[in-house]
Amino acid sequence: MFAVLFWTLIGRFLFSLFLPSDSPNYIFRWFRRLTDWLLRPVAYITPSIIPPPALAPIAAFWIAIARVVFFIALHAAGLTPRVAGQ
Repeated sequence: MFAVLFWTLIGRFLFSLFLPSDSPNYIFRWFRRLTDWLLRPVAYITPSIIPPPALAPIAAFWIAIARVVFFIALHAAGLTPRVAGQ
């Protein structure tokens, strides 16, 4: 889930460099549909000086942080795979 969101946000950002925000491109529309819900809280906590197209990489950063925190929580609970031979 985290990886899909991360790469979709990166794709949305790259598409926004070349396409207008209301583009009829079906891939860009799908990326927007998958990530709009996440950009709202990110826009709320991000300073307003940041332009809206730059919110996608910021959201991707937060997703990457959430992924690391999730791994640390799983590791602390003993739910991560063990290395063979140890």
